[in-house]
Amino acid sequence: MNLAVDIGNSFAKLALLEEGQIVDTFRTALADEAFFASVLRDYPTVDRAILLSSRGDVPDVERWLAKQIPHFIRFDASVPVPIRNGYATPETLGPDRLAAAVGARSIYPDAPVFVVDFGTAITLDLVTADGEYLGGNISPGVAMRFHALHDHTRTLPLCELPQHTETIGRNTSAAIESGVVLGIVREVEGYIRELEERYSGLKIIFTGGDANYFAKRLKSAIFATCDLVVYGLNTILEYNAKLLQTR
Repeated sequence: MNLAVDIGNSFAKLALLEEGQIVDTFRTALADEAFFASVLRDYPTVDRAILLSSRGDVPDVERWLAKQIPHFIRFDASVPVPIRNGYATPETLGPDRLAAAVGARSIYPDAPVFVVDFGTAITLDLVTADGEYLGGNISPGVAMRFHALHDHTRTLPLCELPQHTETIGRNTSAAIESGVVLGIVREVEGYIRELEERYSGLKIIFTGGDANYFAKRLKSAIFATCDLVVYGLNTILEYNAKLLQTR
């Protein structure tokens, strides 16, 4: 059984996988040794694990996992991946973005794929039909936009994602809510239109906590999953296990 760990800016997600399928998932704000120990007590057959951290180094957790699990990988720019990385500065590329690109390639192995990850930041990344990660863009996420309007003004309220939006807000809260949501929708729609003109057969994947929310608000055919990074990590873990077997 494989363990994939994605430590993000706000919380950590753990997934147990067998034969490429997720068996169980866990989410926690405190990814410490005690938490991992409780997971491994429930799943003692885990013999491979991969961890990425968008928060920076987590040496205590890494050392503990490396002692407990026979084949452990700390995913960073030095780890081989089953796609070509065309990023000009691979050492600065967020590992979550590269893992998501690998996950996208595993879902659509013969098509160009545009990945939009709705996390703390919104990341937008492109993988070509022949399996090259070209890079992408980063913009503020939903909560960041709401907080920016509230924190940097004296009178604007702090808002959250609304159930409904209006093209023209009729009060201040509606103006903020619709401005943020429709601004993101128009932003992503613009990318999709331009990339569909450049790449025939483009597939679109939304991931991250707000993926389903925004998938419902765009007209394009979109595959939405919150587990794209996990699937990418598992693919990378299996790929490196095979590399070890051939050495």
